[in-house]
Amino acid sequence: MTLLQLKYVITVASSQTISKAAEELYITQPSLTASIKELENEIGITIFQRTNKGIVLTMEGEEFLSYARQIIGQFQLLEERYLGTAPVRHQFCVSTQHYSFAVEAFVALLKEYGGDTYDFRIRETQTYEIIEDVAKLKSEIGILYLNQFNETVLRKLFRNHNLHFKRLFIAKPHVFVDIHNPLAQKKAVTLEDLAPYPRLSYEQGDHNAFYFSEEILSTLESQKDIMVSDRATLFNLLIGLNGYTICSGVINEELNGKNIVSLPLLVDDYMEIGYITHKQVVLSRFAALYLDALKKFAIG
Repeated sequence: MTLLQLKYVITVASSQTISKAAEELYITQPSLTASIKELENEIGITIFQRTNKGIVLTMEGEEFLSYARQIIGQFQLLEERYLGTAPVRHQFCVSTQHYSFAVEAFVALLKEYGGDTYDFRIRETQTYEIIEDVAKLKSEIGILYLNQFNETVLRKLFRNHNLHFKRLFIAKPHVFVDIHNPLAQKKAVTLEDLAPYPRLSYEQGDHNAFYFSEEILSTLESQKDIMVSDRATLFNLLIGLNGYTICSGVINEELNGKNIVSLPLLVDDYMEIGYITHKQVVLSRFAALYLDALKKFAIG
């Protein structure tokens, strides 16, 4: 296995045809095909399947591609640092539940280290997809929470996907409400206080089990339930319908506006907010820098 073969795999996956990849790599199609076949034989997996529509990655190929991108990315940074080559297009991706501090840290990372060219991505997405993203190396870091209800299920998933969870902080339950909501005048609220108001939650797609809910106490009955898929819609409904959502209580006025307030929720529960990484992957420079920023904005 060589670095050149890894570059071949990445280029073919991007081009989706041998002919385009060969043209981009300035080699002949037979040479490219032979090199990838040699690699497949060496490592004992099929990376690509040939179909009428072109080249597609197998499941094993997707995993291999993720590792290949990690290795080539690290090698390019070495070349840039020690051989004086042109700056590479820096890449980094994080997947997260809907936390403003995760976005703040992402902004801080870009402002300080983004440089002239980069491909950075942040995915505010569903809980199961966060786990899959990190397991398949689509993201280096995933941010989510554990509590007494979901911990057993999620930790089993972490083990099965070879992931490591590390705590950032423990949050006591809060609710976000509009500043004009009658509850906003209270110092703290109870579940009974919330009963007349619409409860807003993030939908979890095909994995909509309670264990994957982004909000704690998801099994409790509510007369008015609204599911949303993005943060902007949730905050608009908080304001427009006097709704509420159960959360960590960490809020950023610049990102979320001045109309949302955070109130302690008087229940016996907690949120252990942390991040997952893949056990077999050494984090990139930008992932490490992001974690430093994340700890700053999450913990303060």
